Amino acid sequence: MGEALISGLLRAGRSPSGVQAAVRRTDRAAELRERYGIEVVSAAEAAKTAGTLVITVKPQDMAGLLAEIAPDLPASTLVISVAAGITTSAIERRLGVPVPVVRVMSNTPVLVDEAMSVISAGAHAGEEHLRRAEDLLRPVGKVLRIPESQQDAATALSGSGPAYVYFLVEAMVDAGILLGMPRGTALEMVIQAVYGAATMLRESGEHPVILREAVTSPGGTTISAIRELEKHRVRAAFLAAIEAARDRGAELGSG
Repeated sequence: MGEALISGLLRAGRSPSGVQAAVRRTDRAAELRERYGIEVVSAAEAAKTAGTLVITVKPQDMAGLLAEIAPDLPASTLVISVAAGITTSAIERRLGVPVPVVRVMSNTPVLVDEAMSVISAGAHAGEEHLRRAEDLLRPVGKVLRIPESQQDAATALSGSGPAYVYFLVEAMVDAGILLGMPRGTALEMVIQAVYGAATMLRESGEHPVILREAVTSPGGTTISAIRELEKHRVRAAFLAAIEAARDRGAELGSG
């Protein structure tokens, strides 16, 4: 996620001289320098000099990183956290100074500038800090502001969302193979069906039920398929799966 944001910023016109990265592995540092022409520094140095500090570590690594950077972090630095489940209050408490913190959940389509990012302000973050976070994220997709109480749900819904779509695509392709189609042909058809459906949802503004009903003719093929999906409780399975993802996000954040 960190590299994807760097790539998006540079594609949007940000100068490489205005971007720094901090990584643990020397081979990774060399790769980022060569690929993007940016400076790679220590976490402590980044904390000391950056106006906006974006933290993209795994939730289980957050406590150690915050302890490392806290002594060098000015109170004026905007801290943007992309770690699932970690609350702004937990970050503020570990840093020990009243820094503005904005919590973000994004997803992997950031790599193709089609991310869904949701942001929430901590206790010391105001309108200016939210705007800076939005400016950082807009080059790689869409940005929404939500209450922090909804962040775990957003993680489950849009953060993990692409995986559900890939799972569905995989199942549909397998069905095509079962029906005698070559894998490549089935994959191309399903990808275009998913892309076309998503485009219609975004551009038409119609409720998904309306669009589904437009495809579902009385006594036709689609209603036969929908009946099987309902018989196998696919809708209920999605509800339970997303709820489980929400619960796991909260669990990760609690340590």
